[in-house]
Amino acid sequence: MELRIKDLHVSVEEKEILRGVNLKIELGKVHALMGPNGAGKSCLANTLMGNPKYIITEGKIFLDGEDITGLAADERAKLGLFLSFQYPSEITGVTMSNFLRTAYNSVKKANVNVLDFHRKLKDRMKELDMDPNFSKRYINEGFSGGEKKRAEILQMVVLEPKYAILDETDSGTDVDALKIIASGINKAKEKTNMGILIITHYNRILQYIDVDKVTIMMNGKIVKEGGEELAQEIEAEGYGKYLNGMKAEEV
Repeated sequence: MELRIKDLHVSVEEKEILRGVNLKIELGKVHALMGPNGAGKSCLANTLMGNPKYIITEGKIFLDGEDITGLAADERAKLGLFLSFQYPSEITGVTMSNFLRTAYNSVKKANVNVLDFHRKLKDRMKELDMDPNFSKRYINEGFSGGEKKRAEILQMVVLEPKYAILDETDSGTDVDALKIIASGINKAKEKTNMGILIITHYNRILQYIDVDKVTIMMNGKIVKEGGEELAQEIEAEGYGKYLNGMKAEEV
């Protein structure tokens, strides 16, 4: 059981961003995707979730063996795919609680009543050290950077997808928020056997998460794979040697 990306080429406004990406995210494992700005990491995240702005020109995406390359975002979500956005949007007039219950019932094809759902939501918020009144606030309206990221993780732990793609969940957070977010990710993996792809520039969030595999992306290509030691190497030395090792026509 896995989310598999096979020879994926993606263009935005006729400019090729991803150039033959192969990647595998397995259930019950945490996979970190690292790379500098402009490497194509967020492009990959949006493509996996079915953002129509990102045009697949070649390659396939498989979820547990099923070809989802041509499916819309809502269909992918119902099959168990989740994306935590790098820049979450504000939605005035829609509370976190109402949004999450609607999303839960849609994705799970369920009809959980209000009281049962609120009990579930309260438990998940407690795990993330969130004030219960948070559920009454409008989505991301007036949220700090750390609150926005915790709200994204709250969505993940409530919806319990098979595979979660977390696009720079560590950006805009302080150390305390980062530890809480990491704890939520660890618990989700242990509790649901979720497959998780963490997209990040830095090693700092990975210090609090048991990572099974680390992949480096440069200029829309995978250039290196390894274990946690690879993330530590990037923290100490940066991406320079991978950039310097690329051919001139690839830069």
